[in-house]
Amino acid sequence: QVQLVESGGGLVQAGGSLRLSCAASGLTFSMYELGWFHQAPGKEREFVAGIIWSGSSTYYADSVKGRFTITRDNAKNTVYLQMNGLKPEDTAVYYCAAALGRLTRVRVGVDEYDYWGQGTQVTVSS
Repeated sequence: QVQLVESGGGLVQAGGSLRLSCAASGLTFSMYELGWFHQAPGKEREFVAGIIWSGSSTYYADSVKGRFTITRDNAKNTVYLQMNGLKPEDTAVYYCAAALGRLTRVRVGVDEYDYWGQGTQVTVSS
């Protein structure tokens, strides 16, 4: 049974930082691309950042480029999202997701991912 468990969310002031973690189990981690998405109330789930199976390629939404960094540790079956310079508009539930396959490009579509975590709330106050 595949499980993705996010942690690290919370309340932070604008300009602050948070580091999200997502621990995976029940899958061969190195065979999967990992992504972070977020969903604000009343809005659709959106791509934030992704990293291919090897960690050698990453891709970011324009809104977070230069502020967020995605990394993965295949030995620990964990993917991270370092979020710096947080803004109130970053407030959302953040989900990690896994997509099977060793592609050389990052997938950005919600329907391209096979497994999802339960989400962790990030709230940025102004």
